[in-house]
Amino acid sequence: MTEHAPADRDRIVDVLHGVEIADPYRYLEDPDDPRTQAFVQAQNAVSRPHLAGLAAGPAFRQLTTTLLTAPRRGVPWERGGRYFVVANPGDLDQDQLFTADSLDDLLTAPRLLLDPNTLSTDGTVALTAARVSPDGALLAYALSEGGSDWQSIAVRDIATGLDRPDRLTWAKWVAPTWLPDSSGFLYWRYPAPATAANDGAVGSAALTEAMPAGELVHHRLGDDQDADTLVWSDPEHPEWMAGPWVAPDGRWLVLTTSPGTDSRTTISAHRLTTPPDGTPVAIDPSPVVVVGELADAHTVVGSDGDQLFLRTERDAPRGRLVRVDLADPDAPWTGLVDQHEQDVLVDASPTAEAFVLTWSSDAAHRIELVDRDGASLTWPDLPAPVAVLAVNTRANSPEIFVGLGSFTAFSRQYRLDATTGYQPELLAPPGDRPDLPETVVQRRSGRSADGTAVPMTVIRRADLPAGPSPTLLYGYGGFDVPILPGFSALFGAWVAAGGTLAVANLRGGGEFGADWHTAGMLHHKQRVFDDLYACAEALIADGTTTPEQLAVHGRSNGGLLVGAAMTQRPELFAVALPTVGVLDMLRFHLFTIGWAWMSEYGSPDDPDDFAVLHAYSPLHRLREGTRYPATLICTGDHDDRVVPAHSLKFGAELQRCQAGPGPVLLRIDTRAGHGAGKPVSALAEEHADQLAFAAEYTGLVPRG
Repeated sequence: MTEHAPADRDRIVDVLHGVEIADPYRYLEDPDDPRTQAFVQAQNAVSRPHLAGLAAGPAFRQLTTTLLTAPRRGVPWERGGRYFVVANPGDLDQDQLFTADSLDDLLTAPRLLLDPNTLSTDGTVALTAARVSPDGALLAYALSEGGSDWQSIAVRDIATGLDRPDRLTWAKWVAPTWLPDSSGFLYWRYPAPATAANDGAVGSAALTEAMPAGELVHHRLGDDQDADTLVWSDPEHPEWMAGPWVAPDGRWLVLTTSPGTDSRTTISAHRLTTPPDGTPVAIDPSPVVVVGELADAHTVVGSDGDQLFLRTERDAPRGRLVRVDLADPDAPWTGLVDQHEQDVLVDASPTAEAFVLTWSSDAAHRIELVDRDGASLTWPDLPAPVAVLAVNTRANSPEIFVGLGSFTAFSRQYRLDATTGYQPELLAPPGDRPDLPETVVQRRSGRSADGTAVPMTVIRRADLPAGPSPTLLYGYGGFDVPILPGFSALFGAWVAAGGTLAVANLRGGGEFGADWHTAGMLHHKQRVFDDLYACAEALIADGTTTPEQLAVHGRSNGGLLVGAAMTQRPELFAVALPTVGVLDMLRFHLFTIGWAWMSEYGSPDDPDDFAVLHAYSPLHRLREGTRYPATLICTGDHDDRVVPAHSLKFGAELQRCQAGPGPVLLRIDTRAGHGAGKPVSALAEEHADQLAFAAEYTGLVPRG
């Protein structure tokens, strides 16, 4: 077992709802505490050389680097007659934004519009949002630094490539949403933290402190940020946030509001007016209430005059498409596409004459085309099983762009057009990409503790025999998020090296509709963990793997999943890879945006919720003298979503408690956050370290 200097332990004990809770590592919650800084340095001083010396390290570094540096291109979109795409020749840390006056030019000779790689020396400034004005003249774009969720917003003239004076800071969550006359946009901002630097730099306090109420504001081009006007806020309930949608015809602003990460929403609409004197669009402050009760999930699809189209779960937990009359919102809604008997309506995108519907069918996607009255139209078959990565359409255009992906194959982009009968045109790939081995893909299931069948996808190389082999089991199980077959360099590298991959579709996720989600949230969270154990036990029972060959991996809420699994069932796994995980379930709500997760987890301040949270909180389930799996805990010091204290405290206590031979390592990235915007080079290193660690302690010897 790898030796670590024991971390300081303070005598801090809280009494919560009559229960004494020791918290000896609370100082690790403060990134500026000298003991925290010393702890981080000491952990990396042990983990870095250990990881560098793993036998499979060179093979996985080559594999992950090859996969992550392959040329890549996103799904194109059009605005104002111009075409745009995010792409990367392969060797850049951050993706670039390109434009052209035609689709052919975009694919063959695009013009570089924005290159984040020039904005920092270490590749840690990332483009997090790019929204083109309706007239195609201006780009509002958001940047983040060092992996933080904080964003700064700027505006660029597309013709000249020069930035305008507009510069907005302390923004999060909502991408700039243009008004129809391109005179300005809406965005979500917070007050500058008291410790913020004058230049808007993100200090350590801004990465940990609980956030106050935010506000949706309207920025007019050319104004100082101080002049931005309030559109929506709820200071009495800071957990509530609003997402804006603007009708392409300029008639309506629609706000979708919800508390924190709750998938249920309310909806209100504000009429937009264009004054006759040519002054910018005005927002009527008086709302038209469309959905006033927080009971179901609703998302805006599009509009036609005063007719608003919604994807709704009202009376349809798997989703349906309806039309609402904003002139009479209390009238019965008109159903256009009914709930499917099995599949989940994930999304709907409007074109000039139709809707492109994306359905989740057994945790993969299929696409359907219907007219504006919901009747099916002829639509070609696209490859399956896949995940739809993006559908880019415009309400006044017959053109459709679709991106498809799968677990171990690079993404593909298609163009379809109503004028040509929607025949799919496969867009040329952005360059030569490495060949990946042929795979065998199977859908299997385990039987959870309450008898529920839990599906999973199992993938291995086709040229390798079936039988027990090192296996990576991945899961998430929360926040209504579906785990679908999108490409992952980590997954692709593991399978290419000869390992078996199992991706579980656990309750709490969004693969099978609202009922599947609610069955794994709040007081039902233990079901998610039981679902994972069912998948693991099924893989062992059918001869796919053995406990000595099984690694479990998850990120964020999936990191909580791994933490719960390794503390509840340590004998089931050889390796645990909790990444940026939520591991202290009694204090998660006290940092940055953590209070937004109480709609999913419950509140530690509520005695009934506390009992449930305390029972499974990974940090509080650790027991000295227990044989835990070999564990590699990964986090980033700029993670202001799941603050690194979760991983630091859990790692310190796990090292104290570990009685097994497996090492417990903490890998702490500097200038890195929750994952978004991480430089390609850093991501390749992280993936390689995780896979080499998993290989070392499951017995995988990478194949050629």
